[in-house]
Amino acid sequence: MFALERHPTPVSIEDRTARLVDPVFGRVFTDHMAVLLYNEERGWHDGRIAARAPLTMDPASAVLHYAQEIFEGMKAYRQEDDSVSLFRPRANAERFRASARRMAMPELPDELFLESIHQLVKTDRDWIPTSAEGSLYLRPFMIASEVFLGVKPAAQYIYMVLASSVGAYWKGGARAVSLWVSHDYTRAGAGGTGAAKCGGNYATSLVAQQEAIRRGYDQVVFLDAAERRWIEELGGMNIFFVFDDGSIQTPPLTGTILPGITRDSILTLARDEGLVVREEPYSIEQWRDDAASGRLVESFACGTAAVVTPIGRVAGPGYEFTIGSGSTGQTTQRILDTLNAIQRGRAPDPHGWREPVRV
Repeated sequence: MFALERHPTPVSIEDRTARLVDPVFGRVFTDHMAVLLYNEERGWHDGRIAARAPLTMDPASAVLHYAQEIFEGMKAYRQEDDSVSLFRPRANAERFRASARRMAMPELPDELFLESIHQLVKTDRDWIPTSAEGSLYLRPFMIASEVFLGVKPAAQYIYMVLASSVGAYWKGGARAVSLWVSHDYTRAGAGGTGAAKCGGNYATSLVAQQEAIRRGYDQVVFLDAAERRWIEELGGMNIFFVFDDGSIQTPPLTGTILPGITRDSILTLARDEGLVVREEPYSIEQWRDDAASGRLVESFACGTAAVVTPIGRVAGPGYEFTIGSGSTGQTTQRILDTLNAIQRGRAPDPHGWREPVRV
């Protein structure tokens, strides 16, 4: 369904090589993009892999006024034998459909989602960095493109996929980040869009993220909207807690937290190891007390971009505490190494998470 329209003037090999030396996350884009259109009369149509180019949009396009927009984040990895594999793309396809349902948008069939990804990666596979930490970050997204001013689900949509060459998210390796606990702002409430991957969720987190940075912290972590007590997630990452008995815990999926694919992968790997895994609420008071007593030995955040990020220091109004040694813990590092090895084809894939790119 996706016709190939090659870029008439692609980036030269020399220029591409220079850009791939140390690409800043989300700044280096490939030559092509996937495009697919939808309207109520024709359904999904006119799919193509085309030259990456600016969009021309009417200023009355529905997305600009009513924020019907969803997206995904995923990666393609170069394998040990120089082939390329995607990591759990069918989970991304499923979550994309779930987000579309929540935002009253048409659901993109899984096979069209997967075909768009495979075709784009196959076309631009030379943009995958050859460095040990390199990968191709993929951004599928859908926007409402119908031209009208009125509050209703749009009748026309554009689905696209961008590809971006990325290296290590943290230069010099994973470092322990510091968090500011937001007691003034919340990310999502019951019945809202917390479980949907839509731009509005991230937009509303930015003022809290600004506050965290202004106070000298790397990231913000949100509490629940009802009691302002229970840990939910960071601005764009899920969170885990590791205890001195070897067990791990993460907040449950109750509709206010994004069901992260990295989160789910970590839960599966931990259970494979025989670790006790709990998906239970965890309060800010428990976090502080357990860190002080030594019961909590590690915390880490996880997501597609950075995979696993250790948490070293946490603060909020009138309090601050350090987790364990304040650096990367053994369990955190082991989980990061295990995931990386599976994603890059250096370890067995017992759950069938790697999907070779079709050639």
